[in-house]
Amino acid sequence: MEAPQELKTGQKLNEGKTKQIFELVDEPGLVLVQSKDQITAGNAVRKDQMEGKAAIANKTTSCVFKLLQDSGIKTAFVKQHSDTAFIAAHCEMIPIEWVCRRVATGSFLKRNPGVKEGYRFSPLKMEMFFKDDANNDPQWSEEQLLEAKFTLAGLTIGQCEVDIMNRSTVAIFEILEKAWATQNCTLVDMKIEFGVNVKTQEIVLADVIDNDSWRLWPAGDRSQQKDKQVYRDLKEVTPEAMQMVKRNFEWVSERVKLLLEPQASGRVVVLMGSTSDMAHCEKIRKACTSYGIPCILRVTSAHKGPDETLRIKAQYEGDGVPTVFVAVAGRSNGLGPVMSGNTAYPVINCPPLTPDWGAQDVWSSLRMPSGLGCSTILSAEAAAQFAAQIFGLTDHLVWCKLRASMLNTWVSLKLADKKLQACTI
Repeated sequence: MEAPQELKTGQKLNEGKTKQIFELVDEPGLVLVQSKDQITAGNAVRKDQMEGKAAIANKTTSCVFKLLQDSGIKTAFVKQHSDTAFIAAHCEMIPIEWVCRRVATGSFLKRNPGVKEGYRFSPLKMEMFFKDDANNDPQWSEEQLLEAKFTLAGLTIGQCEVDIMNRSTVAIFEILEKAWATQNCTLVDMKIEFGVNVKTQEIVLADVIDNDSWRLWPAGDRSQQKDKQVYRDLKEVTPEAMQMVKRNFEWVSERVKLLLEPQASGRVVVLMGSTSDMAHCEKIRKACTSYGIPCILRVTSAHKGPDETLRIKAQYEGDGVPTVFVAVAGRSNGLGPVMSGNTAYPVINCPPLTPDWGAQDVWSSLRMPSGLGCSTILSAEAAAQFAAQIFGLTDHLVWCKLRASMLNTWVSLKLADKKLQACTI
């Protein structure tokens, strides 16, 4: 990467086993997270230097946070600063590790005798552990967390905040699980931490997510594991063994970049019967753009120029790009039915209904002749969302944006309810 901009660091705010955190003198509210060339296991009972680990970990965590941020997850991450450091929002950390499991393995089996390795959790299994090295990070219940009444950056951790972290952990896991599946890798389990942004008092994903944070099995095969478990399992730490561990970490840091690349390209083509419908169509285009989907606007009338409508259809069928057509036609909607009857691509009716004749006009979109499969969605934003759900079946980046949007909608409702309760108590 390019030479990093010179930053003036102040006091060291915290130091862990694998990183240091420094305040940034000229950037109030931001910190520098500096990785170290150290690898540990068992609360640092085993500890070794691994040359180059800081750069590998920083590269991995920067890519992971960029994927999550691009999806719409709120994180402390701002940007990668250098090969071994990134800039983040200053957070007061909530001393809980949230662990999310898809496959039973590791410590879960020891704590739950009788469960066989490989048992698949659907829904995901959630656990939390209080960060206390002296007591080997004991497992906590939700009740223990609530009774602790942590107050960080002016925010008291209550039921609302616990629920948000719980939901967020599931969404974050599912996004990364979906992304790693594109590389034929099973995300077995992972741990994450949250902090309270000192400026906004928001709970955000913080700390790091690197190869220390998860179990990752290529092709779902534990014998091919690429995560830190390989280091934990070493009977003897030798230079040759450490080189093997380093190669695994490098393998992950290279593959993680691929998670940012779309697996398929697609587009939405909006066909409007008249330019008088432009405002409605622009809403569709804006919503498509928020999901990272290109959107093209065209004007054509199936009533007045059916040959031109079918020519436009053929143009977008002929280049092999997956396409969803959205038909925007008021009054008598012939556009959607004609398109649906002549293409195997999905067609969505999104008529711009008017107050005077809308109740009558909508039936031309709802009542289709037999053999036609176009849906009807009245909201411009919802039509774009439905198109995104279609593309999300093959493009994990679109799916991730949809999943994060679901989470953010849920969180906004939760916070609104908390605010309302505070006003009425």
